[in-house]
Amino acid sequence: MQKRNNMILTAHQPVYLPWLGLFHKISLSDTYVFFDEVQYLPKDWMNRNYIKTKNGPTWLTVPVLRKGHRDLKTSEIKINNSMNWQQKHFSSIKLNYKKTTYYDNYISFFEEIYSKSWEYLSELNEYMLHWFLKELKIDVNFLRASDLDLEGKKSDLVLDMCKKLQASTYIFGSLGRNYANLSSFNENKIKVFFQEYIHPNYSQGNGEFIPNMSIIDLLFNCGPKSSEVILSNNVSYDELKNMNI
Repeated sequence: MQKRNNMILTAHQPVYLPWLGLFHKISLSDTYVFFDEVQYLPKDWMNRNYIKTKNGPTWLTVPVLRKGHRDLKTSEIKINNSMNWQQKHFSSIKLNYKKTTYYDNYISFFEEIYSKSWEYLSELNEYMLHWFLKELKIDVNFLRASDLDLEGKKSDLVLDMCKKLQASTYIFGSLGRNYANLSSFNENKIKVFFQEYIHPNYSQGNGEFIPNMSIIDLLFNCGPKSSEVILSNNVSYDELKNMNI
């Protein structure tokens, strides 16, 4: 059996404008795998997310070409650029966040993003994710599943990834309890941690607080304090490293 190197690993499928919990999970890890090999799921988070408006949450959805999409991996999904989604998303962000404290700090990035031409959904999601991680000062080894030649399905696929990357600990989301084969991980001396994210409250500028918005809601409202907000009342990297699991 290969010797483990005390490395904490986690992974997640590509998500458009992710929520806070994903960044907490990434912050707990040494290596993050951008899981672009999973099957595309319509009406999921891969191409849409919530922002807050004066009338409550609203979706920002990237339209995709739907022909044959149920048989395609996420990395193969193309954006439907016949629809003027970029202008709509940028206009919605400007309208709903122009009065926030840190609007001027970040709006130029979104102007750049929505002025570019994007063919594949996963490329857009990956580009934005790298920028979010940089702004949140989350330093992690970033890999793509499509570069790893992984085998198996569900729990066996995750286990194969852990073995190939020589991880000592794997972080599942809370839903991982529904499919993780813990005995297989135990047999391979790989520890398992299930993230249970406690969503923080923060000032959203107006109206009642609404949780589970995109990370952009936090950035525009809290700016450089966003990383601290994400971690509040949740386990930290150092705590996880020293945890007996």
